Amino acid sequence: MYQEERLIGVIQFLKEKRRISIDQMCEMFDISRDTARRDLVKLEERKAIVRTRGGAILPRTHTAIQDYSNRLNTVSYEKQQIGSKAASFIRAGDKIILDTSTTVQACANQIPPLEVTVITNSIHQAEILSNLESVSIQLLGGYLQKEHQFLYGASVIERLKKYHVDRAFIGVVGISEAGLTIAHEEDGMVKRNMIKQAEQVIVLADHTKFGVTEFFSFADLNDVDVIITDRLPDEDFRQCLNEANVDLIVTEEEGPGIWT
Repeated sequence: MYQEERLIGVIQFLKEKRRISIDQMCEMFDISRDTARRDLVKLEERKAIVRTRGGAILPRTHTAIQDYSNRLNTVSYEKQQIGSKAASFIRAGDKIILDTSTTVQACANQIPPLEVTVITNSIHQAEILSNLESVSIQLLGGYLQKEHQFLYGASVIERLKKYHVDRAFIGVVGISEAGLTIAHEEDGMVKRNMIKQAEQVIVLADHTKFGVTEFFSFADLNDVDVIITDRLPDEDFRQCLNEANVDLIVTEEEGPGIWT
């Protein structure tokens, strides 16, 4: 097999598995470790991979995070389905936390008229729920992040520490073996403390968030109880979730839709 054929094979493998080792390359292509290393050097020179100890990964891609108003205009059918499933977890008398993400907003839009206490740092979530007489809202005060419409800072975190809730509904920009990640550190610090105050942590993430690692890590996989998504992630990541004791609920699946 020519080198170019091997390089194409390596990239295809990385797109599916996200990581490749030199030993895997030797077995796949029946080549020596020195040849495998030379192939990785060639791919690195083309900026197609990032070399790691003993192998390689694909380089991170950075997607610009739209402001909140633009993201609201692109709330997809899949996010609406995720939000509907998340809302079905809420029971009368619950005390819950809702973060600022648009997927969590899809949940807020579908909360039934129950006696529920909601704690949030999102102006939009509070505005939506203000139309439900049965919902009591605790809006966490702090500095306003104008572009993305959330409140943050030491006062938000100190206030959060006073509450203990049944469930926290958390959105992410990325979810991978590195855990839960977000683009803005100030948002991530609030999310981290929301998770600490909840008996059950439910992450809402459409399939585009899997395998993505963003700038700021705010939680590990084992901090999560349930992930609700629209498509089943790959087998390797499902194994990571299983090891972290995370229940996976896939909205497109028929039947109970719970994977472990």
